[in-house]
Amino acid sequence: MLRAEIAAGSDLGRQTQSIIAAGGLVSDDLINAALGKRIQQPDCTHGFMLDGYPRTVEQAEYLDTQLVTHSLPAPAVIHLDVPADVLVGRMISRRQCSECGLMYNILSKRPRVAGRCDDDGAPLIVRKDDQEQVIRERLRTYSELTRPVLDHYPSDRYFQISGDRSAPYIFEEITRILEALLNGKG
Repeated sequence: MLRAEIAAGSDLGRQTQSIIAAGGLVSDDLINAALGKRIQQPDCTHGFMLDGYPRTVEQAEYLDTQLVTHSLPAPAVIHLDVPADVLVGRMISRRQCSECGLMYNILSKRPRVAGRCDDDGAPLIVRKDDQEQVIRERLRTYSELTRPVLDHYPSDRYFQISGDRSAPYIFEEITRILEALLNGKG
């Protein structure tokens, strides 16, 4: 939601751009405003998926009130638990096309020509928020502010998956959880 606001050049996007680039967390007020705005869109009428939200207990409480307001069920939380060193390795390996924004990873999704976008040949860059120092700060902040969010949700709506497994394994686990929830078995 925030990257879309930044790309659109909205007031919210301008307010959040420098915070994200420094690896900080956007204030609860700003991110809650973005969520409130987003879930009013027609494609959210019957539900939606969130990635990276809520990141604080206050955001979780705001989400709870929004779900009630929109007559939506309590959330199911799928937590991809990944060791810190694995996360850092993945993120410092990301590259983005300086023109079209296409993402690459020098470990798992390499461009055909090193340092160049497959689509337009533009140089690939390392985003400021993918630098190790910024990532380590985000992980420290996660431990302090975000980890407590997991305790906010009831255990019957919380699911943990080992996030250092293969993408097909993670996909199958998420699918299994969601299918069970849709069939009333979760």
